[in-house]
Amino acid sequence: MSLQVVSAVTNSSLLQPGFSLLNFDGHVFFFGQKGWPKRSCPTGVFLLDIKQNELRMKPAFFSKDSCYLPPLRYPALCMLRGDAESDENQYIIHGGKTPNNDLSDKIYLISLVSKSSKKATFQCIEKDLGGDVPEARYGHTINVVHSRGKRVSVIFGGRSYIPLAQRTTENWNSVVDCLPSVFLVDFEFGCCTSYVLPELQDGLAFHVSVARNDTIYILGGHSLQNNTRSPSLYKLKVDLPLGSPAVTCTILPGGISVSSAIVTQTSDTKFVLVGGYQSDSQKRLVCNTLVLKDGKIEITDGPSTDWTPDIKHCRMWFGCDMGKGSVLLGIPGANKQLISDANYFYILRYKGATEDKEEELTAQMCSQTSTEDPGDSTPFEDSEEFCFSAEANSFDVDDLDTYNEDDEDDESETGYWITCSATCNVDINTWVPFYSTELNKPAMILCSSGAGHWVHAQCMDLSEPMLLRLSQANIKYFCNEHVDLNKGLQTPKKVAHPKKQPMKLLGKKASRKLTTPAKKSFLRRLFQ
Repeated sequence: MSLQVVSAVTNSSLLQPGFSLLNFDGHVFFFGQKGWPKRSCPTGVFLLDIKQNELRMKPAFFSKDSCYLPPLRYPALCMLRGDAESDENQYIIHGGKTPNNDLSDKIYLISLVSKSSKKATFQCIEKDLGGDVPEARYGHTINVVHSRGKRVSVIFGGRSYIPLAQRTTENWNSVVDCLPSVFLVDFEFGCCTSYVLPELQDGLAFHVSVARNDTIYILGGHSLQNNTRSPSLYKLKVDLPLGSPAVTCTILPGGISVSSAIVTQTSDTKFVLVGGYQSDSQKRLVCNTLVLKDGKIEITDGPSTDWTPDIKHCRMWFGCDMGKGSVLLGIPGANKQLISDANYFYILRYKGATEDKEEELTAQMCSQTSTEDPGDSTPFEDSEEFCFSAEANSFDVDDLDTYNEDDEDDESETGYWITCSATCNVDINTWVPFYSTELNKPAMILCSSGAGHWVHAQCMDLSEPMLLRLSQANIKYFCNEHVDLNKGLQTPKKVAHPKKQPMKLLGKKASRKLTTPAKKSFLRRLFQ
């Protein structure tokens, strides 16, 4: 095992929690940055070029017959290997978060069409599915199983937003666990079938799944309903006869209570589990080896990893499998340091059974010291880390000067990132939580003017108690631009004007007896 620190030279701010990595014949590509790629990178896919401990990101291209692929975060990814006669491999991409912070229910197949020293071209196809199509979600897994000469994809777990009919201003941004249904997806016929198994009681999110032949093993994961990380180990077996498929589930002993862990495959039957969290505020620094053989799974401790002090003491970490026994890990930079990079990155390499030991790289330890007290760590939701930071909005213009109109069209979609008023100051690239009820989206409130429209509560200068009261009491609200048109429903409170103190003259009775000339004479003498 080796731990190598790398310096991100270009577009390092794009590497945020929730990204994915694709490995095509040893070439690793980055996918899923926060924010739209805009004009400088029309595809949102980058080649990770690592030379002399420097990580450079080079934009990739898509073929003309490709569909538009938004930069999804927290999707489910799985490699779909070609037939024995073909060396072509594809990746299945399902679900994830869009830059509008909406969730996707689409399924894509992405393959590498051509690769040269200066240009990589992909083809992306969106699959139309029928039947029990999985709902939009993130933090789930997808695997491919083979049985009786056939293959299907299996989708399980994840999180989703609460249904629209159940949303209020207060809980608009709330997420819930998906139902514990198992979905079988047949790409050849384009159909989906869901299965409800009594052994699966929770729709676990950010769990780990590994597959071999017709069996999938599921371990760990976080449940929002009871705020626990499951120690259970599930074995899903899929049988594909000529008729209807059969799915069975068995609960095995020896599971691991972890969420957001990363799995990398080191050999045909061996996997390594690294990273993740064992509680809301504690990382899991122990690695495990998973061996899948003869329909069984064996979980052992190790291999041991010499983590740097920065990794041990940091509040959070994130990363993704690079393929072939390598993992890209990221930790946040110290907040007090004036540095351009938001995160530090490491490459963790594990030796496979057939690799030559002489090729193992010498571990390079990171010299930066963390200024953050680990005792002050705040709880975080699995793999989301509440990482709300500004995105990189500049690329190497010399590398690419193309434009994709789809980016602008998608960015203008109405939704959570809306221009609610002429004075709206909510920016997708710089927004941070303002209310305690906000998680992934700005709090909004419905203006009842006309057919109704949504506005950001922060732009309307609403205090949090007022926002909650308007939501709980189901009171009609009118935004700042329409309140004048509805004064009948929102009449301002009457302000009591102070009474003028009457001048004390000779008393009310004496004042009434004075004639007009006498009053003038009296007032003249009074003010002289």
